[in-house]
Amino acid sequence: MKSAVETLNPTRVRLTVEVPFEELKASLDAAYKKINQQVTVKGFRKGKIPARVIDQRFGRGAVLEEAVNDALPKLYTEAVNEAEVNPLGQPEVDITELKDGELLAFTAEVDIRPTIEIPDFSGIEVTVDAVEVTDEDVEKSVEQLRERFASTSPVERAAAEGDVVTLDLEAKVDGEVLPDGVADGVQYTIGSGELLEGIDEAVTGLEAGGEATFTSTLKGGSAEGKEAEVTVKVTQVAARELPELDDEFAQMASEFDTLDELKADSRKRLENMKQYDQATQAQERVLDELLKLVEVPIPEKLLEDEVNTRKHNLQHHQLGQMGLTLEKYLELQGKTVEEFDAETEEQAVKGIKTQFILDELVSREKLNVNQDELTEHLMRRAASSGMSPDQFAQAVVQGNQVPMLVGEVARGKALALVVESAKVVDTDGEPVVMDDDEDETAETVEASEDAEAKAEERTEA
Repeated sequence: MKSAVETLNPTRVRLTVEVPFEELKASLDAAYKKINQQVTVKGFRKGKIPARVIDQRFGRGAVLEEAVNDALPKLYTEAVNEAEVNPLGQPEVDITELKDGELLAFTAEVDIRPTIEIPDFSGIEVTVDAVEVTDEDVEKSVEQLRERFASTSPVERAAAEGDVVTLDLEAKVDGEVLPDGVADGVQYTIGSGELLEGIDEAVTGLEAGGEATFTSTLKGGSAEGKEAEVTVKVTQVAARELPELDDEFAQMASEFDTLDELKADSRKRLENMKQYDQATQAQERVLDELLKLVEVPIPEKLLEDEVNTRKHNLQHHQLGQMGLTLEKYLELQGKTVEEFDAETEEQAVKGIKTQFILDELVSREKLNVNQDELTEHLMRRAASSGMSPDQFAQAVVQGNQVPMLVGEVARGKALALVVESAKVVDTDGEPVVMDDDEDETAETVEASEDAEAKAEERTEA
């Protein structure tokens, strides 16, 4: 086999391949064998039909087509390896010559990873938000915990803001009650804004048994976006009572004996969370500066596929789960289709550039991923997806996505190298020491989540 490579542009090449016919013998034999299993010829046992009979009955062309289809993937792979290019996606193959008994010639055009030169990035400087936890932040955190332990008790008076009312609702559009427009026993905290616009004004001042009608735009259901006449009946008014902020509350709501200890823990958790946010901000800003330093040509087909994938995921997964159409989403965002398309393409370009640059750093710095790092990353991905580690691992293996996870870990290590070499200061002018220990970051977040989970358990108990 002879092959040559022609660079069409920085991200696309054309491979020209010529194959002497004798190199197709294995594929021709496989073609005859396959056709033998598929056809029947009177006078011959199945699978025992001579090649000359197959040529006479079904045509030599059918055999050649089958043989070429069998040989092309292997021949293409050999040509790619010989040319030392990194293909992206599927090639466009064109058979330029096929002479029976003599020669097979074809061309294959394919997008490739561009050659990237990464300059010295040690001069990158970024500014991030300072880590500051105020007394007000701590008080707010403790107050949120206090809200979880609030109790309610029925009262015989008019409903006021902050009360929990039990409601029966009926919605009509054009005088007709909607099929999904009736709900009984709905609990609602006045002032929370969690139900329909106008409901706070309607129920405030009503006692149990009171009824009111108001007009509101429906947020969901069969008549989403339409104006409806809503009748609401209050069946119960309950006052919310918050526990006293004292040592007894701290013992009930946490593992601490005193309120001061609870507040100190809240401050520490808030500091940890803000440090995590600061580290994330530093990574994002350092990456933005790195992207400015490196010229990266983008393969057109790859960009097109990435844009389409992002649009598909948004429409059919994210928006679908929220019950929104793309049109409704754009309306809520105040964006035109043109603005959305431009923004999606910009995000896709950034994502492709980021992957190319970090992959080049992984290769240049010879960064490897060990089993412990992969396992830790898998655990975090499982937690963020809401799946158990075993379920997530099984899905990854079945989807042949292990290389994808390895790539994510390796690119994370490459970005950490860049961040470590950058100068990071906070808004107070203080240098920020970046800790690239991913375990510690994960433990910080998990500790915060565990504390919240324990509070939830105590509330349910």
